[in-house]
Amino acid sequence: MSLLIREATEDDLPAVLALYAQPAMDNGKVLTPDEAQRVLAQFRQYPSYRLWVACELASDAANDGAVVGTYALLIMHNLAHQGTPSAIVEDVVVCAARQGQGIGQQMMQHAQQQARLAGCYKLVLSSNQKRERAHAFYESLGFQRHGFSFVIGI
Repeated sequence: MSLLIREATEDDLPAVLALYAQPAMDNGKVLTPDEAQRVLAQFRQYPSYRLWVACELASDAANDGAVVGTYALLIMHNLAHQGTPSAIVEDVVVCAARQGQGIGQQMMQHAQQQARLAGCYKLVLSSNQKRERAHAFYESLGFQRHGFSFVIGI
């Protein structure tokens, strides 16, 4: 499958919200389109925070350009590590019907490329402990379990 990975636009938000609504992600609890537009506008105020979409380049013109995956990438500037930035990938999701077809792999390669271009020394992500298939997927791409992740509800 051929994909085009590009920065998301407001027109992509309904498809992105549908991906987030999947049971393995937010289980139907998503922002309204208006709320999503406001959040995307906030993304753009950050110097290095982008929402990316993977669009299918299909031989079938009716499906060409369909959003089949998404992820967010933050390039974070640091005072530590001699000022070398790091990258954080979040909210990785692929259409359930298209999982296992290389879309997630291409998105993570894209994220790594973006991080390299920004001069990052690492790319990190976190994943819910229950998402064992996702963990196996990330490990298959060369990601390694590292340290501990802590969270507190506020």
